[in-house]
Amino acid sequence: MQLSTSKRVEIVDITDKVSGVVRSSNIDEGMCTISTSHTTCAIIVNEHESGLVSDIMELLEKLVPSNADYYHDRVDNNADAHLRAVLLGNSETMPVRKGNIELGTWQSIFFVELDGPRKRNVDIAVSSSDFRG
Repeated sequence: MQLSTSKRVEIVDITDKVSGVVRSSNIDEGMCTISTSHTTCAIIVNEHESGLVSDIMELLEKLVPSNADYYHDRVDNNADAHLRAVLLGNSETMPVRKGNIELGTWQSIFFVELDGPRKRNVDIAVSSSDFRG
């Protein structure tokens, strides 16, 4: 799946797109892994509530300030994005049950842009656990 971001740091809800891929896979029971091969973005699962989204962005700025004196900034000036991505991770794996991704009541799947705006790729792999011998 491709997506385009519009801000340097942005949290994008991709739950509906991932759910659509899972449904179209025709896999009844299994696992869905959502990942990105980029090093300056992340995949997370959490609640989609505007205050919490703002809190996450503020937390990232507190933990990894944008304007610190990072070694990598001498090369690409985006060390904060790499360091934030290290903390958040590049994938999430969720169960598939009855043909749908199984999420908790308040769970949503997010793509977190940390060095945008950019065009990004998100990989969605759905595998079956229906092993009949």
